Amino acid sequence: MPVQLFGPVQVSDTVEIPERSGTAFTLEQGDTLIVIDPRGEQVADLLAFNAEDVAEIISSGRTFDYAETIYLTTGHELYSNRSRPMLGIIEDTVGRHDFLLTPCSYDTFHHFYPKLQPHRGCFGNLAAALEPYGIAPDMVPTAFNCFMNVPVDGATGKLRVLPPISKAGDHIAFRAHMDLIIGLTACSAPDSNGGTFKPIHYRIERG
Repeated sequence: MPVQLFGPVQVSDTVEIPERSGTAFTLEQGDTLIVIDPRGEQVADLLAFNAEDVAEIISSGRTFDYAETIYLTTGHELYSNRSRPMLGIIEDTVGRHDFLLTPCSYDTFHHFYPKLQPHRGCFGNLAAALEPYGIAPDMVPTAFNCFMNVPVDGATGKLRVLPPISKAGDHIAFRAHMDLIIGLTACSAPDSNGGTFKPIHYRIERG
């Protein structure tokens, strides 16, 4: 990935993930990953694996345990299944993301969108992008869904998927606490993205 040197920090070029696609890349401990919604109302599914041992993966359950909230934002840590912090949220211009729902897939398209052409979704895009790193489809966990808006009824527990509240240029930034393999998508599910599909941008600031 091309980088420019600004003082002591190396900043990567901004990379575009085309609509309904995904990618994978590495982060080193101390790097900052900035995920950007360039047009607004677009979700990005994010996964993290320990680069030294891919059996250690991002965990929604551990994260909720330690955060004691399902609404994660600046100051919260995303933990692994081994209770170790993987990513810290250091900046967030949106304040509403989801860590409850799994990546969309052929199966979820058949369930929620039976009249639409099925798509392999974020699950398929992540599985394909992570395969070169030795990560099999069954190892894909619940993703941290940047910018996804999933309100929960406090009385009934009912979930709803509403359009994201993110506007063009909004972003969330994560600091890596270990060497990581990252999977990242521009989400493919209609309801999650206000009915349209748009790209996601990201860049990396080397620590």
